[in-house]
Amino acid sequence: MKDTIALSEALTKEDVTAMILSAKKQAGLKWEEIAEKIGMSPIWTHSAAMGMNAFPPEKARLMVSVMGLPQEAESVLIESPTKIWEQAVPTDPCIYRFYEIVGVYGPTLKAIIQEKFGDGIMSAIDFDMSVTRVENPKGDRVKVEMSGKFLNYNSW
Repeated sequence: MKDTIALSEALTKEDVTAMILSAKKQAGLKWEEIAEKIGMSPIWTHSAAMGMNAFPPEKARLMVSVMGLPQEAESVLIESPTKIWEQAVPTDPCIYRFYEIVGVYGPTLKAIIQEKFGDGIMSAIDFDMSVTRVENPKGDRVKVEMSGKFLNYNSW
């Protein structure tokens, strides 16, 4: 992260993400607290803060205010994202496990979705997700719930 960014320089999504992460750390906030302050879910808030979603203008204003960002960050937060990520399998153990789940259960999920809905996919745009902790005597469990609109494939 740049220590200081001259106001004459155009801020990038990476600059604003670094500012958000720094402000979050300094304030000792959790994503749930930030999300509550701007009226969005923690999953969406984090994703948008990382530059993977565009903030609606009113949510960008709130994020700038809540995180103490410079006013110039607001226009960056509302910009449409360019969703580019590394295609290599990640080495972070938590993220890798999601790749493993899709690798092992992806064909099963596809088959079950198509049996229940027909030929199509689950949207990742008209989509929501939550992560909750479920207490269990054998060790607490991570519960990930995803819900996406079903999109039929078109025949034309």
